[in-house]
Amino acid sequence: MLSRTLFDDDHEQFRHSVRAFVETEIVPYADEWEARGNVDLSMFRKAGEMGFLGIEVDERYGGGGVDDWRFNVVLNEEVLRAGVMASGMCITLHNDICLPYFLEMTDDDQKARWLPGICSGESMTAIAMTEPGTGSDLAGIATTAVRDGDTYVLNGSKTFITNGINSSLVIVAAKTDPSQKHRGMSLLVVEEGMDGFTRGRNLDKIGMHAQDTAELFFSDVRVPAENLLGNEGEGFFGLVKNLPRERLSLSISAVAHAKAAYDLTVEYVKQRSAFGRPIGSFQNSKFELAEMKTELDIAQVFIDRQTEAYLAGELTAEDAAEAKWWTTELECRVMDRCLQLHGGYGYMEEYPIARAWRDARVQKIYGGTNEIMKEIIGRQIVG
Repeated sequence: MLSRTLFDDDHEQFRHSVRAFVETEIVPYADEWEARGNVDLSMFRKAGEMGFLGIEVDERYGGGGVDDWRFNVVLNEEVLRAGVMASGMCITLHNDICLPYFLEMTDDDQKARWLPGICSGESMTAIAMTEPGTGSDLAGIATTAVRDGDTYVLNGSKTFITNGINSSLVIVAAKTDPSQKHRGMSLLVVEEGMDGFTRGRNLDKIGMHAQDTAELFFSDVRVPAENLLGNEGEGFFGLVKNLPRERLSLSISAVAHAKAAYDLTVEYVKQRSAFGRPIGSFQNSKFELAEMKTELDIAQVFIDRQTEAYLAGELTAEDAAEAKWWTTELECRVMDRCLQLHGGYGYMEEYPIARAWRDARVQKIYGGTNEIMKEIIGRQIVG
């Protein structure tokens, strides 16, 4: 493919460190975590010790002090390259999706309370938006937070929450003014151990087995007012502001995941024989690989350009929506074609392509379904 111009020597040196960490601290345990349904928190804390958490956070709070999203991109790509998407997602969600709220919507006291643990790995984060009765319709959430003196009384439930079992800090979207729609939503940080905060089951998913995904319940949870992010009524706008970054992160994952599956398949078709010759020598195999390689090269250029736009503060919600739906659709197409080239062995759990195929499917759903992405783009076109 065309050479990438996105990274410099610092990013490539960082890549070597991340790759070594993934190979020693995640890959050997991935099967165990898949069977168990979540990762060891010790791995997450080691990631903090290595400086892989809170890269953008000021050094006075224990962060890397480097406001450069490209380091996040490298982390994302290396987790996917190693084929441990589910085991490493706790890191990428923590860095890419949750961290901006703690950076942009907190005052100095809140930063001092939460950021050191976020950077060290002592505190894993999660964000709780989706409810049993609402998916992508954030304005329709039913969870409420009623002000009572110096606390908010939180009631409701959330579902499909990534890091839901292991997290110790959960950003919860709730209605502080149920009479309003978007303007009545606020964000509260619920901390592990608060009375009335309980976790339900670790949900039994088709794929992404090592990534804990939980139901969360809030029954008269008294959340201190100082755990409010920003001001009352600013929750929806905070979410909207950060969703493009989330969707770009998912797009980066989609391309890296598809490329990893493609590389696995190239090696497989070179080694596997049928009718006396490698199956990669057949015209159909060559054509399938040629089409996938071309599409992946196009996708990489597109996502690198989107990353440049994000770095420049120019990435729009519509641009990110384009990236999210197109790359995740491509990811799933590539996975299906790669599994087909593996033949019957592709359907066997011991072959990595099977796990990759299963894990990819949710990418078209979370972060906003691809149908919602097209709606966002379509509104810009025709209103």
